[in-house]
Amino acid sequence: MKKIQDKVRDFCKDYNLESPPEHRVLDLLSELGEVAKEVLKMSDYGRKPIEFGKEIESELGDTLFSLITLANQFDVNLEDALEIALAKYQKRLQKGSAGSECD
Repeated sequence: MKKIQDKVRDFCKDYNLESPPEHRVLDLLSELGEVAKEVLKMSDYGRKPIEFGKEIESELGDTLFSLITLANQFDVNLEDALEIALAKYQKRLQKGSAGSECD
């Protein structure tokens, strides 16, 4: 994951895509909204079972890019952050649910 974060960091630097964290958060939410829109379109807005659409791949890539830029902004190692999250969910599941009610 560090190699990917470094690649995105270098890309942003090379193309002068630096921006404040507030903008990164808004961009991440916007991209996640586009993922949601693609899921709705793949299910014909809930009228049929979801059928895979190739467009979701691009939208998920945009979302991942935005998440990585935000993590880089705060110097967060995403691999470490994922390990923390997995440990948290494992602990919750051992208590009966993945939800935060088990904290």
